[in-house]
Amino acid sequence: MNSKTPKTMNLALQGGGAHGAFTWGVLDRLLEEESLSIEGISGTSAGAINGTLLAYGMASGGRAHARTLLRAFWQEVSLAAVFSPLQPTMLDKMFGNRDFAFSPAFYAMEAFTRMFSPAQFNVFDFNPLRDVLKKFIDFDALRKNGNIKLFVNATNVLNGKPKVFRDGEVTIDVLLASVCLPFIFKTVEVHGTPYWDGGYVGNPSLFPLIYHCESRDCLIVQINPIHIHEAPKTAPDILDRVNEISFNSSLMHEIRSIAFVQKLIEQGALQNTGYKYMLMHMIEAEEIMEGLGRASKFNADWEFLEHLSETGRQTAEDWLNLHYDAIGKESTVDIRKVFLSEE
Repeated sequence: MNSKTPKTMNLALQGGGAHGAFTWGVLDRLLEEESLSIEGISGTSAGAINGTLLAYGMASGGRAHARTLLRAFWQEVSLAAVFSPLQPTMLDKMFGNRDFAFSPAFYAMEAFTRMFSPAQFNVFDFNPLRDVLKKFIDFDALRKNGNIKLFVNATNVLNGKPKVFRDGEVTIDVLLASVCLPFIFKTVEVHGTPYWDGGYVGNPSLFPLIYHCESRDCLIVQINPIHIHEAPKTAPDILDRVNEISFNSSLMHEIRSIAFVQKLIEQGALQNTGYKYMLMHMIEAEEIMEGLGRASKFNADWEFLEHLSETGRQTAEDWLNLHYDAIGKESTVDIRKVFLSEE
């Protein structure tokens, strides 16, 4: 019998391709915690897919069904990738490499997608992810029965602004827009507006959870490492770090705003203004994620996805053991120290 005090919180789920299997593992463990309720989810790219699967699973069958859906989805992703040329080579497996370091196919893809756009090489807009999503999510049922507030982030190509799709607006095209890396997939149009991956300007956006949810607790599931131990020296490592910094930058800006409001509230400057003091939490595994290069985000090998999922489960287990009682009372991450400059 679960004797823990009931808690409610919101989730902010980063995107990161196959690294989203880490988030799957985190969510799998959180769903086991029956005393923990989720009010809202803001997700980007793989985070948006994980969040939508959780919300739909909860609406259509409860916690156990949500866990089953998440696992089945990632299994299907791995099966769909079996015939992809992007596979770990024998050398990659011998050296325990997850990053296609010995894969000619990956380097060929990199060169090809820099010369030709998806509009040129994918004229018929083939996207295997569309069929996978159709298999696992009934979007009409989600819109009618969903109890979790869902926010999916995409980037408006025309004005560069973040677009947050809410609840009833979430469709299969919205999810495909949120995961649309423009060198890999054709630009996705929603109601005539072109969108790319939400990670460029909101990975993920926190403001919907602040403005549209009652709970003050926000748990960020961090995929892209913020800190690394040494400056990269090789060209691939430099590209990896540029990618990480770029996909964390929007989150950094939002955290800066939250920290500023927190400070004003602490000083008593915002009394009776409607501003609320956000309690911030974070689950991450930087020590592991730092060792995974950008190319491993395309690695859908089941062994790798299971490894990430188990890492996520264990990290969430450790976090719950340490911080469950703090939910609703205080932040468990020092956002000034983790996210902001030392100036």
